[in-house]
Amino acid sequence: MPRIYLETFIAAPVERCFDMMRDVEAHTRSVANTRERAVAGKTSGLLDAGHEVTWEAVHLGLRQRLSVRVTRCEPPYFLQDEMLRGAFRSFVHRHRFHEAPGGTLMSDDFTYRSPLGLVGRLADRLFLERYMRRFLIQRARALKAIAENCPNSPTSMSPVMGDAPDLA
Repeated sequence: MPRIYLETFIAAPVERCFDMMRDVEAHTRSVANTRERAVAGKTSGLLDAGHEVTWEAVHLGLRQRLSVRVTRCEPPYFLQDEMLRGAFRSFVHRHRFHEAPGGTLMSDDFTYRSPLGLVGRLADRLFLERYMRRFLIQRARALKAIAENCPNSPTSMSPVMGDAPDLA
């Protein structure tokens, strides 16, 4: 089972970073290059434990839908979401936030299982794990830019975010 672990320093308070991670609009802007949008479930505002959202996006040239549920939410330090339906066999994505001098250390811990058994494991080695790592890095960089450039209020991010940087 592949695991991708990333750490990103963000020069912003932990509360702002945490809320930015669970803000549907910030998520949409952070992955604009995939044309991702919330199409069902909680489609705006802040996600919390028990909330479900279905995302539609273009990945690897294919329009796909992915439904997730927030299974743990411990403000402002931990958020976990898990796949309900989608292209993977399963995945769990843990987001941790630690106060650090001058800001917040955000970590992404993403584990997944590909479908199709041996064919899926081969796809992981050939391209999928690399693709997912690049996707998560781009998303973390965009979320960093959003958090560092929004006003002091952690819940007023959406109106002033502008477009996320194109990191492709």
